[in-house]
Amino acid sequence: MTLGKAPRICRVPRRRHSANLLVFTVCLKADTRKRFIFLTSIPHQNGTWVPLHHPLGPCSPSPSGDAAKPPSLDDLLRQDQLRVDHIHRRLSGDVGDDKGSHKPPADAEVSQVNHQPSGDFGVGSPNTNSNPQSIDLAATGGGRPRLPGVIQTLVLDTASDVPWVQCVPCPIPPCHPQTNTFYDPTKSPTYAAFSCSSSPCRQLGPYANGCVSNQCQYKFQFGCSHVEQGTFNNRTAGIMALGGGPESLVSQAASIYGNAFSYCVPPTASHKGFFRLGVPRVAATRYVVTPMLRYKQVPTFYRVLLRDIAVAGQRLNVQPVVFAAGSVLDSRTIISRLPATAYQALRAAFRNAMRILDTCYDFTGVVGTVRLPKMALVFDQNAVVELDPSGILFNDCLAFIPNRDDNMPGILGNVQQQTIEVLYDVGGGAVGFRRNAC
Repeated sequence: MTLGKAPRICRVPRRRHSANLLVFTVCLKADTRKRFIFLTSIPHQNGTWVPLHHPLGPCSPSPSGDAAKPPSLDDLLRQDQLRVDHIHRRLSGDVGDDKGSHKPPADAEVSQVNHQPSGDFGVGSPNTNSNPQSIDLAATGGGRPRLPGVIQTLVLDTASDVPWVQCVPCPIPPCHPQTNTFYDPTKSPTYAAFSCSSSPCRQLGPYANGCVSNQCQYKFQFGCSHVEQGTFNNRTAGIMALGGGPESLVSQAASIYGNAFSYCVPPTASHKGFFRLGVPRVAATRYVVTPMLRYKQVPTFYRVLLRDIAVAGQRLNVQPVVFAAGSVLDSRTIISRLPATAYQALRAAFRNAMRILDTCYDFTGVVGTVRLPKMALVFDQNAVVELDPSGILFNDCLAFIPNRDDNMPGILGNVQQQTIEVLYDVGGGAVGFRRNAC
């Protein structure tokens, strides 16, 4: 399937504020000698492609009866702010009481996962009957018998480094229920845990999460979780980390897939998007491109430099120093955060263009189509990205929130990314945007 193909539309009524978590499926294979994940299912030069969906939406492969109850809007926004606070703390170097320990911040996985991109992975050895639209990462068993892989639905996360799934034994609680069968490492002929003193465990740093019986809690380079930290209120199996650290799927597969990936967040829960590992088979001229910036102290995050925002064709003309801290691209944050000065200018321009109420609107009883003013993000090197109408409002409110001050980096959330293929050319140091991709 090529990236340009139109997505299948599931003709089921959409849910309110449940359209921003993307999940996808892969099959996991562990090399017996190196004990880390690698990809083998698609020719290297072509990359591999899987659909993304919202776990609580009608396009999810999970039976509708198994879907978790979506959170309230208040809970969703509270969880979104916890996510943003965690990113800001990591960038400032302030992790509070967690400094020096091997535990991540307590809210690191308190997550609005019902509004994040996710998909299906297969863990274990290859299964010839598995979904052809999955990333196959199953274990190479050598001369030993090969067992069927286990399909796992994971959240797409561009701002974390350690991929993980829930593994048996995993009592509920502290683990959370999931739609997929739990991964059982005892059934893998190539599975082996690392000791706490091993190099792979030490490389995990604060992610190592302590030791139990001299066993590193995150094994090989795909985490096997037996105890959940934080709160997951859907039935996904874990996180597929795509950050810039050495533990992420992108870094581990860089020699095979060229250190690049892309995804497209669908506009509603009744649509599907996609995730692609490798260089897209789409002409480079179809993307607008801006430099990718990195933080030396925190290589996890991918950053771009937002220069301006245009509303109804008119730029805000905010002073460049306001955007100097840059903006983190995050697939799991829902609503974008802007420097306070930029947000105030955007709010005024949008309110003026709408000419009704403030920046939250009640469209009850409105006849006909509600026309929103066009909005575009202007990045460095004059890369202008027009937002889809679905990326402007969230729950009928302007889908931007101000940071506390202009010194904090912005965060570009997944609402603004909807229908746009976002290409992370990590090796080339660039980010590309292609509109109307899903």
